[in-house]
Amino acid sequence: MSLSKKMLRDIRINKTQFIAIFLMAFIGIFAYSGIYSEYYGLVQTSDEFYADTNMADGWIYNTDFDYSSVHEIDAFTTQTDRQEVVQSVADLGGKPDITLHFTEKGTISKFYTTEGEDFDPSDDSGVWLDERFADERDLYVGDKITFDFNNHTIKKEIKGLGYSPEYVYEVSPSSLTPDFSQLGFAYLSYKSYPDDLKYNTMLVKYDSSDKEFKEKLDDSVDYLSFTKKEDHLSVSKFANEMTQHKMIGDVFPIVFILVTFLTLLTTMTRIVTNQRTQIGILKAVGFKNSTIILHYLAYAFFPVLFGSVSGLITGPMIIPQMFYPTMSTMYSMPAWHPGFDMSFVYIAILLVVLSVLVTYWACRRISKENPANTMRPKAPDMSSKSFIERSKLWNRLSFNFRWNLRDARSNKFRAFMAIVGVMGCVALLIAAFGMNDSLNELKSWEYDDISHFESKLQISNTANPMELYYVLNETNGTFIMQQSIEMKANGEEDTVGLLVSNNTDLISYTDRDRNPIDIDEGDVSLSAKLAEKFNVTKGDKIRWHIVGSDEWVTSKIGQIHAEPVSQGLIMSPDTLEDQGLDFTPTNIITNEKFGENFDSIKSVTSMDKLKDSWDQMTTAVMMMVYVVTFVAVALAILVLYNLGILSFTEMEREIATLKVLGFKTNVLRKLLLTQNIIFTSIGFILGIPIGFYFMTLMLNAAGESLYYVPTLTWGNILLCAAITFTISIGVNLLFSDKIRNLDMVEALKDIE
Repeated sequence: MSLSKKMLRDIRINKTQFIAIFLMAFIGIFAYSGIYSEYYGLVQTSDEFYADTNMADGWIYNTDFDYSSVHEIDAFTTQTDRQEVVQSVADLGGKPDITLHFTEKGTISKFYTTEGEDFDPSDDSGVWLDERFADERDLYVGDKITFDFNNHTIKKEIKGLGYSPEYVYEVSPSSLTPDFSQLGFAYLSYKSYPDDLKYNTMLVKYDSSDKEFKEKLDDSVDYLSFTKKEDHLSVSKFANEMTQHKMIGDVFPIVFILVTFLTLLTTMTRIVTNQRTQIGILKAVGFKNSTIILHYLAYAFFPVLFGSVSGLITGPMIIPQMFYPTMSTMYSMPAWHPGFDMSFVYIAILLVVLSVLVTYWACRRISKENPANTMRPKAPDMSSKSFIERSKLWNRLSFNFRWNLRDARSNKFRAFMAIVGVMGCVALLIAAFGMNDSLNELKSWEYDDISHFESKLQISNTANPMELYYVLNETNGTFIMQQSIEMKANGEEDTVGLLVSNNTDLISYTDRDRNPIDIDEGDVSLSAKLAEKFNVTKGDKIRWHIVGSDEWVTSKIGQIHAEPVSQGLIMSPDTLEDQGLDFTPTNIITNEKFGENFDSIKSVTSMDKLKDSWDQMTTAVMMMVYVVTFVAVALAILVLYNLGILSFTEMEREIATLKVLGFKTNVLRKLLLTQNIIFTSIGFILGIPIGFYFMTLMLNAAGESLYYVPTLTWGNILLCAAITFTISIGVNLLFSDKIRNLDMVEALKDIE
């Protein structure tokens, strides 16, 4: 009971330090469990959604699946494991794109109904519509809507609203972010198809590996293309998003928890050192060493336990809710829930156990001393002269520098902890600021160096050529063609983009260093990121075809360009025609703002809207940047404050001696400030490359569509330095009164 009272009294007297211990444990577990809860929530929610809807393992595309093709595929999939679909893009009032799915089963990649009736493939009077599209267009269950496609018009009643696992992520070619008022999907019965059924898509489920299934498919059936689940645009984009969040969860909390241990060790070392006399008295009156050790272990156990439990509870409640609103604007799922994993509990328990072990390390030596020695102040450590002290340079150094060098040699572990603590803070700040710099550089690269147009006009599928040329002349614009293509090389394959454009000042091409380059007539240029992925260089050959066409083309790479936003091929219309393909414009780009209404123009996207799309796409990453920055600053304050207290405690006798010798308070404060600045400088310099490495890891997890070039500006390096050194100097100023009010009689008692 008496030791419990002593512990409560010590905690009250040293409440600032114990609050720091609590906060370090709290923020460490809060960050770990919160970020991972958001990540596991994405994984668990998407896995449940894919499982509930029986997501396809692969998609086979062809112009028509005849009986013989279906029979061959049945040899390695059963009838219940495949599903034929007619996919067709239709227009609705207001010219949005609606992808229609006509099917006779609906058992694979099922429509997930949230309102109305479940999807009925035998109901030829109804349509089941994308819920988010319906919300944007004010459509409700029971409404009648009309679709125009392939020279057909059909009118259906909305029987249900919901989601599809194939459309968790979907954007139009003219935008980086979803515009649910302009694109969506619908599921209909095969009986609703107004013409002879020619299934152009087959969804398959299989137990074999993707490679084995594709080999069987290649040996059995002629088809246009095959997409496995992990390569499906919706699945891969969402998976890349989850990977990036996981990477941040891997890097950030580990650094924070490591620094927590160092801070705890420094704090408990200070307390034990400051209470040597009390420990000696406790030993003298009969308290066992084990009892005293348990007493001090409780100092760490309870604050860390309470901090860990608080972080474990609040982290999953708060951090996921900071990101899900932004995520839901980019991705479509019926529910967003934080996830849970037992690793949260294990990490919290591990933090408490390791904290107790760290505390035992801090007080183990003093427990072995006899009561008489323990009641005496700790004798200073003896050390020999270093190389620099024996050199002629030593006498030329200032007293301030010589004193701090000797103090650092005498307290190597404290110096090490100070440097590592600052290094961890700086690494987090550099990673956060570097991600911000990299995103800004990518935006500038794409919309300042490459794209110079003011408006991008998407051409309707039913465009009138005469009207198109009128618009082209009125806007002084140029045609471009953008299509999705499937590309193969060196055993790799991927669905990427194709840009076909005449020489125009409205689009510039660049290399990896953002320097402008020209793509010569006849050259096929491949983006640098794909060149790295496919392991090809200039002069190598690749095979590709436009998605939806069965005509494969072999092209020689004539040039390598760098593109930050979209990866693929670039060529001129004449080069495309030399490949045996027709130039079919999909867009008009112009340097003028365009606001007129033409039936041949499906939509108009301004440069401002494209930039807004970029900002929206990067909102989740920027939110993570703000969180990391805030916590890194809090971490720096806690670490430097605790190290400042420890330094003052360990140097109390020396400071008192210098005061007796006539040193003024400002001079003594300068001694401490010099040491803080030296340790902070070393930690800052070492933290920069580590932070840059962390930033590179997180950017590389952003996915294959973006070509990140890790960037860190001098401005943000200086900002990071300003934050770190301001905190260091500010903490030093807090000890001015401690030096001024130091009890020199108590501090200078001789060691008897």
